[in-house]
Amino acid sequence: MSEHDTQGARTEAVRALEAEFGELINQFRRILTENANRVSPGMLPGAYKVFTTIVRRESVTLSALAESLTADKGQISRAVRELEQLGLIVRTPDPADGRSSLLSPTPLGMERLDEARRPQEHTLLHALGDWPIEDINNLTRLLHALSSGVTPSS
Repeated sequence: MSEHDTQGARTEAVRALEAEFGELINQFRRILTENANRVSPGMLPGAYKVFTTIVRRESVTLSALAESLTADKGQISRAVRELEQLGLIVRTPDPADGRSSLLSPTPLGMERLDEARRPQEHTLLHALGDWPIEDINNLTRLLHALSSGVTPSS
């Protein structure tokens, strides 16, 4: 196979991968929208993403949250206000910096999130049910390498 053929095959393979990622992203967006509505009817997916990031971080400042989501502080502030009004998160003074607050999920927020996630709880486990564990581990390793921008190890 010539260098030109190899480059063409690589380009074709990358385009096919890109198309599959597009399909996964569409499915992910649908799940985010459904989960957001289950947490609170009418909640936008962006607010849901802010909420789940707060839950994952357990306790986070607004600045760190905006940086983590690579989003505008104003946009994050609006979502945080909405989440506070819904009783899903709470602000507490940051002991390390009296000028800022820590955002944390409330028990109600955790309960609503658990309920929202329940329908999809076993989706991935079911989808990969017939896959050999070695294939799951390989996929995980390759996705990690791709998201980290490194060449995968064997």
